[in-house]
Amino acid sequence: MRLPVITYPDRKLKEVSKKIEEFDSKLHLFLDNMYETMMSSNGIGLAAIQVGKPIRALIVNLPINEDGEQSLENLIEVINPKIIHFEGSTFYQEGCLSVPGFYEDIERFENIELQYQDRYGKFHTMIANDLLSIALQHEIDHLDGKLFIEKLSYSRRKKFEKEYKKKQKEARLAS
Repeated sequence: MRLPVITYPDRKLKEVSKKIEEFDSKLHLFLDNMYETMMSSNGIGLAAIQVGKPIRALIVNLPINEDGEQSLENLIEVINPKIIHFEGSTFYQEGCLSVPGFYEDIERFENIELQYQDRYGKFHTMIANDLLSIALQHEIDHLDGKLFIEKLSYSRRKKFEKEYKKKQKEARLAS
């Protein structure tokens, strides 16, 4: 089932997500619904809070080719993530399903080491580089109540707010 994606400036996006303790069929169904939502929205990542559930769950599915094609075999489900090591710095033009139509170069760690649990509660450690590292950091920020636009400079953030309000007004008038 496709879930509605919460968009900025909804205050729910600022909520800090709670640790998951139960790894049951309800969680599994929710993760499946998150995947369907992400895929139908053309996203590469989605945090539970973006669909209104303040729990520490996220999914990432990077494209497997230049055409942006994604494969279910590449889906990564991350529960209760914790970055335990990071290094390097890189910039990447990020977008977000909760901030539609806006893209900006954001600085992130180039490489991270992540501890997390899967849908069954089993613990894993992963080393992530490049786009995977960026996507995971972006989604973990959501779990901590942060959006990528908060990483913008003061002047760029003000410009974003003005542009975003204008787009929202245009969209309302068009509908």
